[in-house]
Amino acid sequence: MQQDTAASIRIATFNVENLDLPIETRLGVLQPALERLEADVLCLQEVNAQRVAGEKRREFLALDAVLSGTRYEGYHRSATHPPGRDGPADVHNLVTLSRFPITATRQVVHDLVPPVAAELVTPRPKPEAPTPVRYERPGLVTEIDLGGQPLVVVNVHLRAPIASALPGQKLNASQWRTIGGWAEGYYLSGIKRIGQALELRLLAEELFDRTPEPLILIAGDFNAEAGEIPLRLLVGAPEDTGNAALAARSLVLLDRAVDASRRFSVVHHGRPQMLDHMLASHALYGFFRGIEVHNEALGDEAIGYAKRIEAAGSYHAAVVATFKRTSASSAPEPAPGT
Repeated sequence: MQQDTAASIRIATFNVENLDLPIETRLGVLQPALERLEADVLCLQEVNAQRVAGEKRREFLALDAVLSGTRYEGYHRSATHPPGRDGPADVHNLVTLSRFPITATRQVVHDLVPPVAAELVTPRPKPEAPTPVRYERPGLVTEIDLGGQPLVVVNVHLRAPIASALPGQKLNASQWRTIGGWAEGYYLSGIKRIGQALELRLLAEELFDRTPEPLILIAGDFNAEAGEIPLRLLVGAPEDTGNAALAARSLVLLDRAVDASRRFSVVHHGRPQMLDHMLASHALYGFFRGIEVHNEALGDEAIGYAKRIEAAGSYHAAVVATFKRTSASSAPEPAPGT
């Protein structure tokens, strides 16, 4: 990035929670929330895709309806897809929108970290061979042209700390047969979440190897708070590695700049938690100027789920960070229609 005190870029992340059709009841909440972000780059999680009438393919019909008439309608777009298939998955897609051109995009899922082979104990019947533990959610890597060095934005959604199902250990969708089965299912989800974080850290290592001072932002729903293992793996602080010479390859947790009283993106059983984060390389951190968590209208997800109330907006708060932008003379043209 080139310095320009008059210009800035806003990058946001927002888990829109099972964005799907019908969408009419959510538009009056989601569209103002998105407009308030004033984002130049927007990372979305949990974007569902819908069947196109008479065809097998899926498209982002609900997302298109939400973006219609907003500043994001004509933004450049990248999105995840199921491995080996074209087009989006039915649920939990990642979508990155950019006012500036996207020059490259790829997704990462078990590309750098192979599945762990676990010898499961509680399934009935018990497997005869180790079971590969695969995580389903890829990371979405998007390179954005701001003029000069590209900005690499990694959109992520780590596995939630909810026990993974095991054969013969569930009475129904919400009840477990044994505590041991639930505990092993919870253990497997932990492996998935930490495995995803490890793969993202190794992705960051690749980016550092490629460029001495890369502009990296990893943003999304980490389903973990600061200090938990996934965030520690990603940050790679000298206090953990024991090597100050590696400090320039660590990542900066930007939401530490938020006052503690405002530092939460989810409320669960009355407990505020910061689960949605932004982590920046030190080169990008030099352009960081501020961060906001839009949590004023946040409801309690546990109460909402118990009452079967789907969030009109989301039970996650959006997070938006401001950076100095590239110089106006070198910045590329924004997407058509913006």
